Amino acid sequence: MKFSKLVFLALLLPVAASAQKKGAAKTPMLGKSPVKDVVAAMTIEEKVKLLVGMGFNIEGIPAGMLPPVAPEDKIPEKVAGAAGRLHAIPRLGIPTITVADGPAGVRINPIRHKDSTKTYYATAFPVGTLLASSWDTALVRRVGMAFGHEVKEYGVDVLLGPGMNIQRNPLGGRNFEYFSEDPIISGNMAAAIVKGIQSNGVGTSIKHFVANNAEYNRTALNTFVSERAMREIYLKGFEIAVKKAQPWTVMSSYNLVNGTYTSQNRDLLTTILRNEWGFKGFVMTDWFGGKDAVAQVNAGNDLMMPGTLTQTNAILAAVKSGAISKAQLDADVTHILTVILQTPTFKNYKYSDKPNLAADAMVSRTAAAEGMVLLKNKYNVLPLSGTNVALFGNNGYNLITGGSGSGMVNKAYVISLNKGLQNSGYSVDPLLSDSYGAYLADAKSKMPKPTMLSMFMAPPPIAEMPLTPEILKSRSAASDVAVISIGRIAGEGADRKPDDFNLSRVELDMIDNVSNAFHAAGKKVVVVLNIGGVIETASWRDKVDGILLAWQPGLEGGNAIANVLRGKVNPSGKLAVTFPVKYMDVPNAKDFPGKPLPGTTAPANPMLGAQPSEVTYDDGIFVGYRYFNTFNVKPAFEFGYGMSYTDFGYSKFALSSNKFNGRLTATVLVTNKGKVAGKEVVQLYISAPSKMMQKPESELKGFAKTRLLKPGEAQLLTFIISAADLASFDTSSESWMAEAGDYKIKIGASSTDIKKDGSFNLAKPITVEHVHKALAPSGPINEIVRAQ
Repeated sequence: MKFSKLVFLALLLPVAASAQKKGAAKTPMLGKSPVKDVVAAMTIEEKVKLLVGMGFNIEGIPAGMLPPVAPEDKIPEKVAGAAGRLHAIPRLGIPTITVADGPAGVRINPIRHKDSTKTYYATAFPVGTLLASSWDTALVRRVGMAFGHEVKEYGVDVLLGPGMNIQRNPLGGRNFEYFSEDPIISGNMAAAIVKGIQSNGVGTSIKHFVANNAEYNRTALNTFVSERAMREIYLKGFEIAVKKAQPWTVMSSYNLVNGTYTSQNRDLLTTILRNEWGFKGFVMTDWFGGKDAVAQVNAGNDLMMPGTLTQTNAILAAVKSGAISKAQLDADVTHILTVILQTPTFKNYKYSDKPNLAADAMVSRTAAAEGMVLLKNKYNVLPLSGTNVALFGNNGYNLITGGSGSGMVNKAYVISLNKGLQNSGYSVDPLLSDSYGAYLADAKSKMPKPTMLSMFMAPPPIAEMPLTPEILKSRSAASDVAVISIGRIAGEGADRKPDDFNLSRVELDMIDNVSNAFHAAGKKVVVVLNIGGVIETASWRDKVDGILLAWQPGLEGGNAIANVLRGKVNPSGKLAVTFPVKYMDVPNAKDFPGKPLPGTTAPANPMLGAQPSEVTYDDGIFVGYRYFNTFNVKPAFEFGYGMSYTDFGYSKFALSSNKFNGRLTATVLVTNKGKVAGKEVVQLYISAPSKMMQKPESELKGFAKTRLLKPGEAQLLTFIISAADLASFDTSSESWMAEAGDYKIKIGASSTDIKKDGSFNLAKPITVEHVHKALAPSGPINEIVRAQ
């Protein structure tokens, strides 16, 4: 039988169609094929697209304020108010993923398309400084779990936080976001909240990597810092967080370090972060950070955020010319795809837009109370007795939950201290309450209307309401106790000024006048500090009877403060930062935050740049308590300090050996010797020999918080000391070394309130770890030194 050509072709068509289907099936798809196969299947254009975000699509920002993006990227965010997205490549199964701001709560728009019938509010959790003051990593992890749940249920894949830079100076504008002046606290708190957030299957981005300790000209500030200070102080916290928690992403900072932008520094992003620490995720820039996209890619900064058309074109041209190697391009793409695989969006999670905000608010309230620090309690004025409270200070009726800028949270409500006291059963003086309410309403009505860009700046403070002698006399007669609330707010884009560190003349007069009136009537006075950063206290603390440091405690702050004032919660927070007597006692006070370079000017558009400036970290390793304790500068309140409504005894201190052979344990029994249940934070410091290298008087190496101990109850705490805990960074050998000699272990209730101590000997020096020479300054830095 002969087949016609037509019949022959008809028989071939199904075969050809089948072959095409088989060919299509072989196209690698993310999640179904190895990542390397997906990368191999991508075009150069697709790879480059994945390295550059889709732009900053935020409603309300004026045209021309931001760099151009591709026309197809000018679309609204998937989650309104989110900070940005990555490009999708549908043919390979790669979705777009969403990132959002929020170190103290996910920041998205609470109302969309002017439709207020459905809202998207988030929980404002306590700021990082308060969480660190709890010294309780288990608590901070629980906060992270609640936090991450909201991230996931609002359709966000990666949270841009936590912030974890060192609080080098009290005036740092974003100190409220950061944990501490100490890297051990910072690293462990960051690891705890990262673990909590990521337990929900969403990612984090620890930031700002690294030495971004000021907001001053932040996109053009060149930070000169020694290798040792960088390794021991500024990198150490990040190292702990990476090794303990493996955050999905790391955000490189705006600033330069020793002449190179961090996002363009291969030493930092590849040699240290990946090769030495084993980081597995991807690195993204801070928004519009750095100057050279090609240098950023070659450094190992995988993702440019929020992304511009200029970056896309530059990277594409560099790949085609060979300025960016195929291996580097593929490595960056691989890092991003590895994270995308883990995201809720990739897994088609059906987010609800309805997280359990009520439950999360209770987590916020609990954490807030646990991190508050009792600074003074003369004659046991606290817990408050009596029920009639005279509440003074604007802030008592207008609580500050957190800072401004990207750390701000859109929350459904705020519990003021006034409301919190009422909720706790106190009667707040109605005359004062009405007067402050009317005064604040009038002042707010006269303030300029906020704009989209104003979110990055802290609002101007409202002058304190004047208090007449008649008001003070009548209120002191009618009330049982006076509570004065002092507030401070700062945020992204600007550092605080010394005038913000000190109380104003009006605030000092308020403290004087209220204290005089109430003391004359035989009544007590308590000050509540609702602040995000350290302030001056030494000049006025003796005039009042009690001081409670409430920090910026989130949306349930008023209830949390009232619970501590009443005694429902026994305060157990301790300072993770030093409170100096005066600002000039801080070793870097004269040079903070830096100086503009001669002959330079500030750009017309602050969104697109800053004036080139520089700062030298001549305090070296002597940051915070390391300086105050070593150079015998007495602070107002030392690092680690905090009071309780009960007393604790320390006993049965023991070291496992008086000779170090690779590991040592220290144990101490902590007993509640008072009349109410409470928790104690126990701190372990080590003083090391300093014949080979300069050393601080002592350094925090471990901490633990007891469970809630009933009166008479005790808990045995155990600390493990490794060789790494003894080591300092030796620049000459590029290694972490423990010097031979006698070491002293100090167990204390603060960095100066040492309860027990002991010593051990290290017979021979130990090289704990060799590392690469990295981030070295071009010349020596004249650092302060300790007299031998």
